[in-house]
Amino acid sequence: MKKRKTISPVRILFYIILISYAVITLGPFIWSFITSLKPTSETDNFTVNFSQLSFKNYGYIFTNFPFLRWLLNSIIIASVVSIGNLVFNSMAGYALARINFPGRKYLFLAILGMMMIPGQVVMVPTYMLLSKLGWMNTYMGMTIPFLTNMFLIFLMRQFFLGIPKELEEAAAIDGLGRFGTFFRIVLPMATTALTTQFILVFTGNWNSFMWPSLIATSSDMYTLPVGLNSFKGQYFQFPDQVLAGAMLLSLPMIAVFLIFQKKFIKGIASTGGKE
Repeated sequence: MKKRKTISPVRILFYIILISYAVITLGPFIWSFITSLKPTSETDNFTVNFSQLSFKNYGYIFTNFPFLRWLLNSIIIASVVSIGNLVFNSMAGYALARINFPGRKYLFLAILGMMMIPGQVVMVPTYMLLSKLGWMNTYMGMTIPFLTNMFLIFLMRQFFLGIPKELEEAAAIDGLGRFGTFFRIVLPMATTALTTQFILVFTGNWNSFMWPSLIATSSDMYTLPVGLNSFKGQYFQFPDQVLAGAMLLSLPMIAVFLIFQKKFIKGIASTGGKE
């Protein structure tokens, strides 16, 4: 007879801790979803009256707010910024990893230095520049200043350092130039790093509130986070409708992470500390 495998007490304790943490983490999300189904008069009650739960709040925000317009703005801005970062960060990271040009080391040190500068420091100069360019309340003002990211340039450089140079040398022998080698040989091998970069940039811009709230001056240019902020006024607030919008805001991000989570973890782990 086969012996039954015994689970050690340490592993049981480990599972208990993980399950407890999962319950604690999912608790606020589940409570928010249930509250989004309640009428306004029931939002302060911790008890759940299932007979009063409905999707009326979701229908309300679609019919009384330009929710679809805000959704479209979020999709356009997050997509454009994500694609721009994929292209420019990857090209910059490859140049720093493979191309010997004058001042490469100093440029890399400058990038590392800029990673340490808080975003609040450049907020006022960036705002003044966008205002002088006439890019306030435009897609250009919400996308072009954010098409690169210093940390992601560093991340891509570290990844490209791990690709064997022999592959690029073989491509050069076959007649491929620098751009052909990059786009046809190197970039297809960087899918894990590109997936990691896409998730970080897309989620960051999808959930961004500060810059869109500063640049967008009319409701038709609001993104979803900025639009949700308009659900409340000085003397009133409807948490059921706010939470209904928050659920709709969260669902795309949950789907993106669930789809790409394996490559995301692999991409983070594959960017080691190569010099």
